[in-house]
Amino acid sequence: MTKYIRRAIGLCAVLLVALLVNAARVQVVQAPSYDRNPANRRLAIARYGQPRGDIVVDGRTVTGSRDTGEQLRYERTYRDGPLYAPVTGFASQLYGATLLEGTEDGVLSGADPMLDPFPLLNGLTRARNPGGRVVTTLNAAAQRAAYEGLGPRRGAVAAIEPSTGRILALVSTPSYDPALLSGTGPAVSEAWARLNGQADKPMLNRAIRQTYPPGSTFKVLTSAAALDSGVVDDVDAPTTSPNPYRLPGTTSRLTNEIEGCENASLRYAFTWSCNTVFAKLGVDVGLDDMTRTAANFGFNDRKLRIPFSVAPSNFDLRLDKAQLALSSIGQFDTRATPLQMAMISAAVAGDGSVRTPYLVERTTARGGRTLATTGPRTLHQAMTASTARRMRELMTDVVEKGTGTVAAIPGAIVGGKTGTAQHGIGNSGTPYAWFISWARAEDSMEPAVAVAVVVEDAAADRGDVTGGGFAGPIARAVMEAVLGS
Repeated sequence: MTKYIRRAIGLCAVLLVALLVNAARVQVVQAPSYDRNPANRRLAIARYGQPRGDIVVDGRTVTGSRDTGEQLRYERTYRDGPLYAPVTGFASQLYGATLLEGTEDGVLSGADPMLDPFPLLNGLTRARNPGGRVVTTLNAAAQRAAYEGLGPRRGAVAAIEPSTGRILALVSTPSYDPALLSGTGPAVSEAWARLNGQADKPMLNRAIRQTYPPGSTFKVLTSAAALDSGVVDDVDAPTTSPNPYRLPGTTSRLTNEIEGCENASLRYAFTWSCNTVFAKLGVDVGLDDMTRTAANFGFNDRKLRIPFSVAPSNFDLRLDKAQLALSSIGQFDTRATPLQMAMISAAVAGDGSVRTPYLVERTTARGGRTLATTGPRTLHQAMTASTARRMRELMTDVVEKGTGTVAAIPGAIVGGKTGTAQHGIGNSGTPYAWFISWARAEDSMEPAVAVAVVVEDAAADRGDVTGGGFAGPIARAVMEAVLGS
């Protein structure tokens, strides 16, 4: 009898071990495949089973959660949704998450192990912590000034704090309300189809994901390259610049819209935007130095994240001299995001270095415990400090007596550069209006803000589109908002 009892005990022990091994196989080895299975709704139910953490601007939450009582219980809500959509993105039960909602999803959803002081225990129990908070660098007044300044027009604004790289404003118009994509009902699918089908692309983040020919605003970079390379020693000395300028190796002639550009000094050419001077300067500097300077400002960088990805701005690495001449005035195949052009302005406003732009100041647990912080970091040294100083003089001249006087602010020193970028087949499209600038309060030691504005106004009279007239007032409003706060 004892023999049979021992055999039964042994069999039970084997079965118990087999059960434990199988449970471990299911829970540990096969868990990832089950998690990825579209038929498994447990993760989605857990994900939306509690309120999502919030995104914060200037101490005020711009997101929230609404209890629907349904299986996917909590829907995302947004305060001033269209105003902050280029920053928050959306969090949708049907279409996933984008921008900050996507890159900071671990913190906001409560899945990030940093939210729990005992992450190993949490991993075993598969418990989900309360969602944390994402505190942004945005200046609420600057964000609103940019949004209201653009109004119904298509365009974008990016504003940066030059000394740190903190993004103070990031606006794209037309915009949309991310709340339209929260939930699971048919209205969400209809909104998705409608937003994606609109010709003016409200879901396109023009500030970071759209590149434009920068036009004359690119002359800031060409000037810096000419000064750093020694092609120009004295900004007030005449240059050898014919008017019109025949593009090398072609019969095409480049002209100007103003008088006095023949052999003009760099100061005059920059203040009044002489195309011929800068086209020839780009050729004189040479392709190697121009591409090196462009790279140091951030062009062709495919790794930039703020924390979500930014479309790379383009300056071609292989150009003949005629193409280089056109590229040096921001035409041909040169293209830039508004954020990239704000980085150029910020480098001039500072000591010539390009700070890595960032949008998240810190992340915290719901109780306020800091999880991670972001600090200033230098991305590249775009030009020498002495060149940056001379560029500040040139940009200040543009606002004080040149094409950018509309951006002047009483009680502040403002530098700027206008741009009108041709595009379309045979340059037939309505030109894009650009303005890049920086501002420093007279009683301050360093500039408070650098701004880039682009307006693509298809309804405007082609002859009336100018960077100073269209984009300059928007830049001024953003700078005033930052200085005032």
